[in-house]
Amino acid sequence: MSDAWNQKLRMIRFRRKRERSTFREELKLVPKWLVWTCVVLTFLAINIGIAVNLHNFKTGGPIFPDESLRNDPGASCAGLFGIILLGGILLSALFFTVGYTYRDAKRRGMNAALWALLVLILTQYLFIGLVIYLLVRDPLPYTCPQCAASVSAKFNFCPNCKYNLHPACSQCQQEVSDTDKFCPYCATELKPVEAGAQVSSAGTAD
Repeated sequence: MSDAWNQKLRMIRFRRKRERSTFREELKLVPKWLVWTCVVLTFLAINIGIAVNLHNFKTGGPIFPDESLRNDPGASCAGLFGIILLGGILLSALFFTVGYTYRDAKRRGMNAALWALLVLILTQYLFIGLVIYLLVRDPLPYTCPQCAASVSAKFNFCPNCKYNLHPACSQCQQEVSDTDKFCPYCATELKPVEAGAQVSSAGTAD
């Protein structure tokens, strides 16, 4: 079971090498409405918190974050501002993580709702859910080199033209890249197969 799992992870990492997205592009997956919602809610929480604190200074109510600051409204409100801002940032990071996971899993053809829920549940353990997701997520769909059709990274052959999407070394049967001249595992020279020959061969086999 362990060998099969390690093989799956190796295959996922290998096929994800086709991806060329940048960190900035990944950040764009976080819904803008979610970003602005978190900003507005944090701003409201800060204003409400400070307003309540100032009101308590006048009425003798509880002072946050510490009663020892009752004679220093400025320091008290500054401390409260920092606490609320920090809490807002942490909660926003949680929501952004879940939002990113949902949209990224959806574009990869995975169960978006299930992964978002898993990440949300495991986030209490220092975002371990996001780490697990990033390690095991499926590669992004990409364009078939022969017919330009969009294909899943799980496919071995293009369903549109039968192109071999994941060629393997004839000697060790390890998956190799389209651009490799030698197998990176056993150093066997790789002979590129013409696309037309692949299709003809597949058609003959039928």
